Amino acid sequence: MALILLLLALIAIFVAIALVVLSVGTAVLNRKDVVRSLSAIEEMQISNEKRQLDLNSPFTDRVITPTLEKFTEWGKQFAPADQANRIRRRLDLAGNPPTWDPNRIVAFKVLGLIGGLILGLLLGLLFGSGLIAIIGLMIISSLAGYFGPNLALYQVGYNRTQQMAKDLPDALDLLTISVESGMAFDSAVSQVARNTTGPLAEEFFRLLQEMQIGLSRTEAIRAMGERSDIPELRNFASAMVQADRLGIPVANVLRVQAGEMRTKRSQRAEEMAQKVPVKILFPLVFCILPVLFIMILGPAAISIIGSFAGK
Repeated sequence: MALILLLLALIAIFVAIALVVLSVGTAVLNRKDVVRSLSAIEEMQISNEKRQLDLNSPFTDRVITPTLEKFTEWGKQFAPADQANRIRRRLDLAGNPPTWDPNRIVAFKVLGLIGGLILGLLLGLLFGSGLIAIIGLMIISSLAGYFGPNLALYQVGYNRTQQMAKDLPDALDLLTISVESGMAFDSAVSQVARNTTGPLAEEFFRLLQEMQIGLSRTEAIRAMGERSDIPELRNFASAMVQADRLGIPVANVLRVQAGEMRTKRSQRAEEMAQKVPVKILFPLVFCILPVLFIMILGPAAISIIGSFAGK
């Protein structure tokens, strides 16, 4: 009898423990389900908020920027390894426009390639050309679209370089006068940057900024010379670096450099004047002289033709 009661007690304890474990497990599972449901609801809310933010964002951020990034990835896969460095160099010559960077240039090259292919195909179909003509138009237009950004970047850099070469003698004169009047070199550079305009003023302002953020004057001047392809500006940077290294007075160097710049500007103007007759020869021969011949000999030719026709 005692043994039966002991077994019943053990069974009751086992059942109680099982019920407790089952209750705790059920509660834990219910809690996990609740947490999972709350997480799903939270993710839905986050996705809805993100979708709403995407819809409220500008069209440029939603469509144009991702498209350009995709074109950039395609362009980097097929472009040479040093293309980014060459584009960055061209951007330095162009003054680093705010909205231009190597990735965007690559994206526009790929976009121009695709747009050129489509344009060549449409033109060929529009004029009813043959298959070979359509393929030729597609090749020509795609090459023009691919190299168009490079040409535009080169033209901007060329115009900026020519303007800097034109303004450099006057800027050096002002810099020389400022230094000889007793101003420090940094103050003289600031004076030139404030009182001049154009790309050369931007370069002097950048020179001043680099010296203010901690670069030495030698490093800042050397960097300014490396950013440009103008021989006169490179010579000026080299002379200033050498003068700073050897302890030569800056005013003497600036005076010599300013005189050389004025002489080279006069020589450049004389050289351009001497090239004018050669440049005007082709328009004169192919455009002006034929018109003069038509105006002078045309009436005589008409009269002669009329006389022979009358006979």
